[in-house]
Amino acid sequence: MQNKKNIENIVKEFFKKMSFEVKLEVGQIKENTLPLSLKTKEPQILIGEHGQTLVEIQRVLGKMLRKKIGQQFFVDLDINQYKEKKIGYLKELAKSVADQVALQKKERALSPMPSYERRIIHLTLKDREDVRTESIGREPERRVIIKPA
Repeated sequence: MQNKKNIENIVKEFFKKMSFEVKLEVGQIKENTLPLSLKTKEPQILIGEHGQTLVEIQRVLGKMLRKKIGQQFFVDLDINQYKEKKIGYLKELAKSVADQVALQKKERALSPMPSYERRIIHLTLKDREDVRTESIGREPERRVIIKPA
């Protein structure tokens, strides 16, 4: 893969053309994924409602980088630690709701969420023996159900 400086320049130019001043950290590729951590003064514009704009920027940036670099990999973009905080919140939500389900022996449905968020819920609870998880419904209303085991 081309050096990190080249990737950094491409990504910074991308945001500069969108009129955003950013600080960028390019991580090492692990498991075919390139982590990019971005800091900006106007994160909400780039993150969007429920992180949808972030997901789309990540997709476009990934296509652009793969084309310019000529190598296949995924881009994992995080803006002002939004994803990191969201993952922490989802893990806590999963544990809290699972504890309620185990105690009350009554299933609970979570709010609809995108697939990557549902995956976090499933992975957080996969080793618990007192509850099980299941995704139901169709996009964009697909949600996780936490049931007593």
